[in-house]
Amino acid sequence: MADDDRGRAVPSGRFSRFGLFGKLAGGVAGGMIAEGARKLASGDRPRMSDLLLTPANAARVADQLSHLRGAAMKLGQMISMDAGDVLPAELTAILGRLRDHAHHMPPQQLDKVLIGEWGAGWRRRFRHFQANPIAAASIGQVHRAELPDGRVLAIKVQYPGVASSIDADVDNVATLLRLSGLLPREIDVAPLLAVAKRQLHEEADYVRELAMLERYRALIGDDPAYVVPTTEPALSTGCVLAMEFIVGERIDALEGRAQEERDRAATALVALVLRELFAWGYMQTDPNFANYHWQADTGRLVLLDFGAAREVQPETRRGYHRLLMAGLSGSRDQVRDAAVAAGFLGATAVKRHQPAVDRMVDVILGELNRPGAFDFGDRSFVSALRAEAVAMAEDRSTWHVPPVDTLFVQRKVSGTALLCARLKARVDVRAMIGIHRDAL
Repeated sequence: MADDDRGRAVPSGRFSRFGLFGKLAGGVAGGMIAEGARKLASGDRPRMSDLLLTPANAARVADQLSHLRGAAMKLGQMISMDAGDVLPAELTAILGRLRDHAHHMPPQQLDKVLIGEWGAGWRRRFRHFQANPIAAASIGQVHRAELPDGRVLAIKVQYPGVASSIDADVDNVATLLRLSGLLPREIDVAPLLAVAKRQLHEEADYVRELAMLERYRALIGDDPAYVVPTTEPALSTGCVLAMEFIVGERIDALEGRAQEERDRAATALVALVLRELFAWGYMQTDPNFANYHWQADTGRLVLLDFGAAREVQPETRRGYHRLLMAGLSGSRDQVRDAAVAAGFLGATAVKRHQPAVDRMVDVILGELNRPGAFDFGDRSFVSALRAEAVAMAEDRSTWHVPPVDTLFVQRKVSGTALLCARLKARVDVRAMIGIHRDAL
């Protein structure tokens, strides 16, 4: 629930947003200088990445990106989630603020946006419209509203200036990463930036999202494990999305619940990813925890936010299928070859670091083929994978960017695994994968 004291106007002008990026860069630079001086005084020789990735700098980044919202905040959310077990725990927690604590628009700015979308008399359309949002995220905030006929809706309202600022925000974030030294010059990120911009423009198009939501709802059909809201097209525009309000609690609220309930929710999550990938070829690629709610009384998973829904290319689906089937076979060579063919690993990296790659594959195979349910709460194997990955990453000349379509899918796969780990769930992943053995 967003609080009134977190109301903060969204900077919608090009120069006001650019000024905030300048303030962010200056603050981070100042933090790096202070941390560098402290380390030198204590006799350490700090690395650039050590100076950048401090809790103070992460807090500065989180605060400013929360203020900017839009593409800048969205990219910060992606970093905080996709980094998963790579970033230090304290930095992951700080960046996690971007998922949970966005500022919302003050009432005057909200009213101005809705007048522009619905006209000056927009309040007469509702019996009640809750001014304080029930959720605030990177691109928009959500309000609860009741129609004259008693139906209750969730109204998603886009922040002003978000769509027009996407290209500049993405470029500014990329520049900050370049200047920090975290983004290697050996990697050509131009194609990735172009795709990121296109994806974010799609997420800011609520007409498209309405169509994606309705398509997803049709695919789910009457499956009793899931709930997808209906839409209200008459109140929806390019910047406002109106849909059925569905009662449920954030899925991460299940952390303290009984093992059986956590397992049921996680099983629904994993089953959904496999169906998206192998049955539908259509996937909602944003695994933000806030996009899933849970109905404890019905045991159903509520699915929200379809701005990132997209087709999955046939070659991507085949690559994942081959990789997972190789995993079930237990063959290290087959897994390694499938990972290269699918674009997860670069051939040069495998050639130079095959022993490390094979050790990583062996760890994964050992976990996947362990009898019984996979225990997502047991993260002991992660440290072994991290150690090998960090050593390989030091050889920047072998850094490899997977195909863009694979990146979107892997974001969903990794985010789902991270959520299952948060729930400490136990899921028979091997059996669930086996169901799709003959899918492609």
